[in-house]
Amino acid sequence: QVQLVESGGGLVQPGGSLRLSCAAVGFKMDYYVIAWFRQAPGEEREAVSCSSTDGNTYYVDSAKGRFAMSRDNGKNRVYLQMNSLKPEDTAVYYCAAGREAFCGVGPTFDYWGQGTQVTVSS
Repeated sequence: QVQLVESGGGLVQPGGSLRLSCAAVGFKMDYYVIAWFRQAPGEEREAVSCSSTDGNTYYVDSAKGRFAMSRDNGKNRVYLQMNSLKPEDTAVYYCAAGREAFCGVGPTFDYWGQGTQVTVSS
């Protein structure tokens, strides 16, 4: 079975930091495009960051300079380090994996986690 499990969400004050983790279960993520998406209440799902299989990492404009995505293939995990968090970062964050996925294009990803809630509030 293939599964992605997110963790690390929670409540944080503006300006604080969180590190999200996504564990791949049942497959080796080395050859998969891995992305983080988020969805805030009443808003469309948004691609936040994406790690391609050629070593490139992409970020949505609003996250550039604040978020950093990384892979740890030895642990079969991917992380999203989020710094200088803002209230507008509040959302459910999902990790997604796709063998032939295009970064930022949700429907091209094959596997999705259940999400982890990130709330940025004072």
